[in-house]
Amino acid sequence: MRLTLIIYSLTYGGAERVMSIMANYWAAKGWQITILTFDDNKIPQFDLDSRVLYTPLGIASKSPNAIIGIYNNLNRIGTLRNAIINSKPDVVISFMSKINAITLLTTRWLNIPVVISERSNPIKSYLGGAWKQLRQQTYPFADRIVFQTKIARDCFPLELQNNSCIIPNMVVLPPIEKQSSDKVLRERSLVAMGRFVPEKGFDLLLQAFAQLNNRYPEWTLTILGDGKLRPELEYLRNQLGLSDRVYFPGMVKNNYDFLQQAEIFVMSSRFEGFPNALCEAMASGLPVISTDCPSGPREIIRDGIDGILVPNEDVSALAAAMERLISDEEQRKSLAVRAPEIIERFSVEKIMGMWEEVLAEVITDFSRMEKPTKNLTP
Repeated sequence: MRLTLIIYSLTYGGAERVMSIMANYWAAKGWQITILTFDDNKIPQFDLDSRVLYTPLGIASKSPNAIIGIYNNLNRIGTLRNAIINSKPDVVISFMSKINAITLLTTRWLNIPVVISERSNPIKSYLGGAWKQLRQQTYPFADRIVFQTKIARDCFPLELQNNSCIIPNMVVLPPIEKQSSDKVLRERSLVAMGRFVPEKGFDLLLQAFAQLNNRYPEWTLTILGDGKLRPELEYLRNQLGLSDRVYFPGMVKNNYDFLQQAEIFVMSSRFEGFPNALCEAMASGLPVISTDCPSGPREIIRDGIDGILVPNEDVSALAAAMERLISDEEQRKSLAVRAPEIIERFSVEKIMGMWEEVLAEVITDFSRMEKPTKNLTP
């Protein structure tokens, strides 16, 4: 099998991590895997199997106005089209809304089956009017649409839902053998992680933690990640009097070093797609607290069994749940014991089996259609 996988980049992010896992899994089976990215980063954030052909196309430049935007998109389509043709795929798989739309335009006349995947909440994620319209016009071209949750799928018209399936993210067993012996967290630590963007709700987390400041002075909060909101979050932390209690170590090489040493994981997101960070924390055996945001956490956490769900964007409820676990070691242990069951519920083998079923169906359906022989000349 020859597959070409397309995404904006392979830098820090959940969708990027999932695509790298998929590529490595299939490469290990002897499949010929090509990853095409829009950025020009020669070294991906995630480790790739040496058999994966990784090609950054360098077509991610921003457009200062509409005219240049049209030119850039035409250039992207031409460059991407040639790269897809050269990779000679049996199926193309694309991640993320904008990349999906461009990929569907690019492959429109290539007679190659295309599977696209939405990786966030379609209602909450801001695309802009032009991109929403382009998504509406191009998504019917897809041979199959993969959603991570039912909530995300239900946001789309019925005709697209009928040509879709739901495949959650896989959960990878923490690399225990690679754990560092170095101490990366102080004792009594809560941990969170993600991009420093509004949807992750780290401002809400800081406000909630501030409510516990005086009652639990021995506890600290570490938020892994980085992004455009770092200055605002640092300012809020200092304004709340938490400069010696909250740490922002940035993007780290191995999240598991921190997860293994933490006491509690907290996810404060306003919305999600299917949060990898939450899954990784549970796989590491951490008791977790998450906002019941759209979408993902409710499909992952079994409330009261392996984690706690709190109302979305409710600072007081988030603070109460944090205090509940901080003050009750037995409940922390009870949730932690059940949390690693997520590894079996969303195992790599199970999730990749679902992807392979989709590929087999798409190829079969495509071969039955009366289409001219593939013409892969530029």
